[in-house]
Amino acid sequence: MKVEEIMTKNPVFLHDTDFMTHARQVIRDQHKRTLPVVDNKNRLVGILAEKDILKIYSTRSNVTVEGFTSEFPEVYPDMETMHAAKLMIDAGLGRVPVIRSSQDKTLVGILSTVDIFRNLNLDKIPPKRVEEIMTRDVKTCSPKDSIAKAWQNMREAGFSGYPVVKSGRPVGIVTRRNIINAGYARIEIEDEHGTKATMSPPVEKVMSTPIYTISPQATLKEAIQVFLKLDIGRISVVNDGKLVGIIDRNDIIKAFI
Repeated sequence: MKVEEIMTKNPVFLHDTDFMTHARQVIRDQHKRTLPVVDNKNRLVGILAEKDILKIYSTRSNVTVEGFTSEFPEVYPDMETMHAAKLMIDAGLGRVPVIRSSQDKTLVGILSTVDIFRNLNLDKIPPKRVEEIMTRDVKTCSPKDSIAKAWQNMREAGFSGYPVVKSGRPVGIVTRRNIINAGYARIEIEDEHGTKATMSPPVEKVMSTPIYTISPQATLKEAIQVFLKLDIGRISVVNDGKLVGIIDRNDIIKAFI
């Protein structure tokens, strides 16, 4: 299957001259974790991710997107989907822009892990169980941890979210999107509510509930069915009520690759 068969055409994008405050609003309103950035000729110059929003502290900042873009793997419409998937995973990205060719960097679409995940060949599911591909060393936070602390940890570790655990049992999940949507994206200095880091509310104020879980003994096929039914990016793996791992779409795509 080729990239052009499953990619999203006419994607939402930013211009390199847009202000970061505008970019933050677009990411929030469009619920996108990554957006392509183009010049005035629609040529791709980079990507802007949620994590880049963390670098902006002032609500009155007039800096432009251009100085915050990141590099991207080059993906073309005629590329095999699983090859593109490997490039995405190697780059640690969930969405990548698709350009016309290596010589013509005109933006023509977006390919996401969701697109790939939804088009996996279920007849070729590896005969594995969740415990074989899950991440075991799971970074977590407490419901009482401050949002500022969780946000800082996301910045330093590069994670997009953490399970929220109380007495070893998962009670919710907190993600970058939760924090951005709630207006606490620059809480180290001052957020949109005028809250300083020293007054940061607890994680439980913005975390998502209920927590979706799966057994470590579940098959990959069962895991895929849960992901598709719930339309979520990650699932906590629980055994006897205790958190033992986490699995996301990338883990399953890696098993296919």
